[in-house]
Amino acid sequence: MADSGLNATAAALLGLLHEGPMTGGQLMAAAERKLGPFWSMTRSQVYRELPALADAGLVRMGKPGPRASQPYTISAAGKRAFARWLSEPVGRDQLRNPVILRVAFGKLHSGQQLAELYSQAEAQHTQALSAAREQAKQAAADGDEYGAAALNFAVSYHRAALTWLKNAPRG
Repeated sequence: MADSGLNATAAALLGLLHEGPMTGGQLMAAAERKLGPFWSMTRSQVYRELPALADAGLVRMGKPGPRASQPYTISAAGKRAFARWLSEPVGRDQLRNPVILRVAFGKLHSGQQLAELYSQAEAQHTQALSAAREQAKQAAADGDEYGAAALNFAVSYHRAALTWLKNAPRG
């Protein structure tokens, strides 16, 4: 956490709430649609963070709806905290790739294990590339040039991963 007092999940939720009131489930769907190709949030993170944001006065809770769904709205204090977060240094990228971690120990794998690892990774990146392309296209069609630019990062990432996988050592 930095000067704003926001961790990345809290900041992402506040950013999404700028679009209007949302329940936890709606926030999860919006995060998947808008951020999913390059940023992950779990349901447990979202549902742990929302009450903390409410306790801090950064969001307001609305009237519970069907099935006890609780809508949240960003408050003026939440908008100020989010604006502070936007102006803070972003820090260092954090790359944690489970495929690359396993490849780092490739000499300890069998040839079959490596082939399966690469095959699974290729399928995942191919699917993710297709989804990110569609999401970027939709964001551009919706007039969200910044969202499209962020999603195009995911497109470039998955292309690069697929290129790397084609040239990875096979053992």
